[in-house]
Amino acid sequence: MADAFADSLKFDDRGLIPAVAQDAATGEVLMVAWMNREALERSVATGEAHYWSRSRGELWHKGGSSGHVQRIVEMRADCDADTLLLRVEQTGGACHEGYRSCFFRRRAPDGSVEIDGERVFDPKDVYRA
Repeated sequence: MADAFADSLKFDDRGLIPAVAQDAATGEVLMVAWMNREALERSVATGEAHYWSRSRGELWHKGGSSGHVQRIVEMRADCDADTLLLRVEQTGGACHEGYRSCFFRRRAPDGSVEIDGERVFDPKDVYRA
């Protein structure tokens, strides 16, 4: 079946498009990842976010190993159709370091790094080698 939304997107020369995951209720930016066409199609089919791992070269289901899934509430594209916004309901933390959002580091006025957030889970309890 044709998907006019997917067909309207501009994937890069590697077949990828950046996807920003945002909490649908609060507007908090949780993470940024990459999708290829297959990740997009699986996300649409399942209602849960799937991404493409550039480092591993494989598709991954967000929360597949941690249980911290992202249920997609709405999908949007920017004006250039080259970036996606996924408005999601996040189960648990989005960050593999244990934070709710991957954006827990901020620049302090003196240029140092401040941690802005508390861990919502211990990665050692979730990700086993």
